[in-house]
Amino acid sequence: MKASFKDKLRYRFEKYLNKGGSSIFISLFVVFVVLFLLMIFIRWALLLIWPELSYTDSFLDDIWMTWLQMTDPGNMNQDNISPTWLKITTVMSGVLGVIILSMLIAFITTALEKVFYNFRKGRGKVIEEDFTLILGWNERVVDIIRELILANESEKYGAVVILSNEDKEEMDDLITKRIPDTLTTRIITTTGDYANINELKRVNIEQAKSVILLANCTESASEEEKVYSDVQSVKSIMAIISCQGGKNELPIITEIFNQDKIELIGYFNDENIIALNSWEIMGKLLVQTSLTSGLEMVYNEILSFDGCEIYFYQGKWNGVNFGTLPFHFKDGVPLGIYNEDDGMTLRPGKDYEMKDEDQIIIMAEDDSTINFEAIKVFNPTGLKLVNSKLEQSQRSVLILGWHDIAEIFISESADYLREGSSFDIYFNEPSEVLINRVNELKDEYPAFDIKLTNANPLDLASLKETNPFDHDNIVILSQEFNEQSADKIDSDTLIILLLLRQIKSKLGETKTKIITQVLNSDNQEIITQTDVDDFIISNKLITMILAQLSEEPLIMKFYEDIFSEDGSEIYVKSAKLYLDRFPVKTTFGDLIGLADQRDEICLGIRKGSLSKNAAKNFGVTLNLAKDAAVTIEEGDYLVVLSEDEL
Repeated sequence: MKASFKDKLRYRFEKYLNKGGSSIFISLFVVFVVLFLLMIFIRWALLLIWPELSYTDSFLDDIWMTWLQMTDPGNMNQDNISPTWLKITTVMSGVLGVIILSMLIAFITTALEKVFYNFRKGRGKVIEEDFTLILGWNERVVDIIRELILANESEKYGAVVILSNEDKEEMDDLITKRIPDTLTTRIITTTGDYANINELKRVNIEQAKSVILLANCTESASEEEKVYSDVQSVKSIMAIISCQGGKNELPIITEIFNQDKIELIGYFNDENIIALNSWEIMGKLLVQTSLTSGLEMVYNEILSFDGCEIYFYQGKWNGVNFGTLPFHFKDGVPLGIYNEDDGMTLRPGKDYEMKDEDQIIIMAEDDSTINFEAIKVFNPTGLKLVNSKLEQSQRSVLILGWHDIAEIFISESADYLREGSSFDIYFNEPSEVLINRVNELKDEYPAFDIKLTNANPLDLASLKETNPFDHDNIVILSQEFNEQSADKIDSDTLIILLLLRQIKSKLGETKTKIITQVLNSDNQEIITQTDVDDFIISNKLITMILAQLSEEPLIMKFYEDIFSEDGSEIYVKSAKLYLDRFPVKTTFGDLIGLADQRDEICLGIRKGSLSKNAAKNFGVTLNLAKDAAVTIEEGDYLVVLSEDEL
């Protein structure tokens, strides 16, 4: 059936109105002008037919009165003395004016409300340059902002832009509450779909210096939620690349839960895109912390922008050996080398001759203080090394609660612990899923004794029955199998720590080391009051890594090495492995030379007497001046980069 002219006209008018607010405004304005001209014509026609109706000096006065009557009906009283027939046009002008102007005012009001709504919701265009773009929102975002504020502290201006599906007002309120002083950094929040190309262009992604892509669920979420989060992250990466014309120039740091999605991101073959499995890192840290006390404090300083940091530095080496390289720097401890041909090598050996193309990986206070001196700034005196070695023994580990991180903890332990080590898992009313998973772990790691027991660690009597201090290590994890808030998990952890302290008070001194995972960094001060030996602030450490990678993606190669059993790792080793008498008054430079005799690199010291003192960073001090005087006592430790913990 062929459309009629009326249908075609209506269809085209509807299409025009669907173009948006401007078309509606123009239509209303045109209608107003047409009606205004119509009323002028009617008034003119009446005066033309009956000239005696005119009571004004000229027709221009009639036009002006018609305009006033249509724009403000109160002006109709100006025609009180006009003849009756002219009053008809007066009434018509007033009525039509009320209708059309009401529609225009309603439209303008609605448009303004939309503008202000979009303003409140962060829908405006972002015009920042050289900023860090955070896509998504989760519990890590506040700690990430804190780290980026520290990173921008030396700059005159810095900016962090957050694009997420969260409400802008809620984001702003939380950031203002948790971070009242942002120093030189501006925090801009905006609401939108961060996997949408138009939204990414709206936040000016072309001018960003790096992108941090956060997961949209927690590590305790269901597998379906994690898969959805990973898919969204992959989609966002593709959108980011598309915004750059198909070639990525931005460092993109993203959280990914599933290995297959990490491999999928690897297909981009782009070193600027880094997929981080945060819980794999946390599992490795738990294992390393169970072997060496104080490690979390070491990482807390190295990974943070507030303290010593890891840098890449290029110098004119003049063929110097790596073993003497530390003594050519007033500030900094070289950890390894990097070049494009051979990649990264930590601890390349004291006899390695530096090449011109080599960069060094160096721990220093700031990049501005790193300077290679052609002449040594310090000559070690040559302390005598005892070179004692630890004997690897079987370990008994008590795991209170469960989390996916426990699987990584057990699998990583296979590279560190001797056969016959045991893992006793205590969980309140374990589900079939957990029971089956533990049985699978038994089959995967037959060299370990893995046992699951139905017990409630939050109950004192039940906890006593586990004989917790008969174990070498106690690891405290989440007490619920389903997803929980970070504060709920930390609250349960705190209760268990208090119960353990009560049990320990009746036993006296024990050798059991208590290790726990703290999700919310704001709970650190509370946790330190419970006599815990070591705690890992999960969100804080991961956010430090995310923030550092956004500033320097190459550091990921360093993390991959130190978090792998095959490479070099950081350990906090007893001073008794190096010295046979105490106390010893020496210098930090001499300790570097002492560790070098074991093919290790000394990063700092830990004073055993301060291991419970949070104000003194639990006794950990890194990157001292080479000539700094130190006194090493029997209960002290050296922080070293080494092949193993022995």
